[in-house]
Amino acid sequence: MTTGPLHHRDATADGVSGWLRLLCGLLMWWEPIAFAMVAAGAFNAVSVRGAPVVLVLLARTVAAALCFAAGRALLDRRPSGPVLGQVALGLSGALHVCVYLTPYFPSNRMPGDTPLYVAATLAYYGGWLLYLSRSKQVAAIDR
Repeated sequence: MTTGPLHHRDATADGVSGWLRLLCGLLMWWEPIAFAMVAAGAFNAVSVRGAPVVLVLLARTVAAALCFAAGRALLDRRPSGPVLGQVALGLSGALHVCVYLTPYFPSNRMPGDTPLYVAATLAYYGGWLLYLSRSKQVAAIDR
């Protein structure tokens, strides 16, 4: 089969497939969309809770932008991608846990559900961080 401008390239032709492609999609699309949904509901709380909500929104804006940049760097197989991905996932996970454990940001969680949210967040972000540190496909990016 010839490869030209009219032929579709295989998903693995650029070296990004499987779990890494999923992670790139989650970083580039899910993180910013999830933040936008949360932020839309939090704007009304600014008048009640004040500066802490604004600070959390600003920090989560930075984290969402960093996640997008990390996803793009990983997708483009840039050498900075794995480290940027670890920083983005670490920051995003830490901010989520901070939001769950402090009263600064509005939430609709039922009483007693916070430990479940924290555990799920740590498992999700910790799992992706573990993947980034052990994946052969990610390690090949540095070469």
